[in-house]
Amino acid sequence: MTILDLEKLAAIDAAEVRDRAPYPWMHAEKLITDEGYQKLLDTMPDKSQFKRIYGDAARTKGDTGENLIGLLERRLDAVVYRAKFVPTVFAARQFVNHGHVLVNGKRVNIPSYRVKEGDVIEVRDKSKQMALVLEASQLPERDVPDYLDVDHSKMTATFVRTPGLSDVPYPVMMEPNLVIEYYAQN
Repeated sequence: MTILDLEKLAAIDAAEVRDRAPYPWMHAEKLITDEGYQKLLDTMPDKSQFKRIYGDAARTKGDTGENLIGLLERRLDAVVYRAKFVPTVFAARQFVNHGHVLVNGKRVNIPSYRVKEGDVIEVRDKSKQMALVLEASQLPERDVPDYLDVDHSKMTATFVRTPGLSDVPYPVMMEPNLVIEYYAQN
């Protein structure tokens, strides 16, 4: 991370970080019409990966919408973001890609890695002093959800349980049933 990157990060307004959607495809204005749902799905980074997650959610017993949200929140980049190790979802993805995260003591650099209940996610020792990490843990804009047990002094998080829709602190009201209807037809 260069000095210029750190200056850009420092220039980010706290309100701007708070108002950002937790995922790039979750913007309220795109959730209004059927065309909006198509745009929503078109803006996802990898449709086949999302379709696979939908398939897993549909095959699992229980409410498909709850299962879908649970599977999305079990992604390693989502857990790193929710644990407040980084300020944004985009930073979380890059943070994982660059190998700054350990899962159960082993380095994992795949953002889509699916965390299991009881897994311990920690920031590598070399990365604990990064300005990005130190600043993100102090941000008051968002709280750590109940399904994560986080110790910011050690920079560790334990994934306690798979969350449901009501457990996830989304900034916009999500309606996963509409996404499920779309994939059920296709």
